[in-house]
Amino acid sequence: MPTETILVVDDSPTDLKLIATPLKDKGYRVVTAVDGEDALQKAMHEHPQVIVLDVILPKMNGFQVCRQLKTAPDTKDIKILLLTSKTQDADRFWGLKQGADEYMTKPFADADLLSNVAKLL
Repeated sequence: MPTETILVVDDSPTDLKLIATPLKDKGYRVVTAVDGEDALQKAMHEHPQVIVLDVILPKMNGFQVCRQLKTAPDTKDIKILLLTSKTQDADRFWGLKQGADEYMTKPFADADLLSNVAKLL
């Protein structure tokens, strides 16, 4: 059974639950954050293997969080899955350019989420 830690970052309580529940059911340890600054702090303290990161967040957007994590020596190896309602090709391009390892859009299927997380691990 997996014991990897996944940090889920989303400012919507509903989306947070929709993302965290299948991960917990799969046996992952799930830590949550509700804004960009909170995400950075938890990434540094929890050292998750994967971060599932929304783009539209208070205080700091997901692109900024991703870029900061990927350029910091302590967090650059954490895999980042951007999971967002931003569906434009330009958004995907920009997200991957910021260092994201994978890009998914909402709404999503639990199976796709679990598959992408497993792929990143």
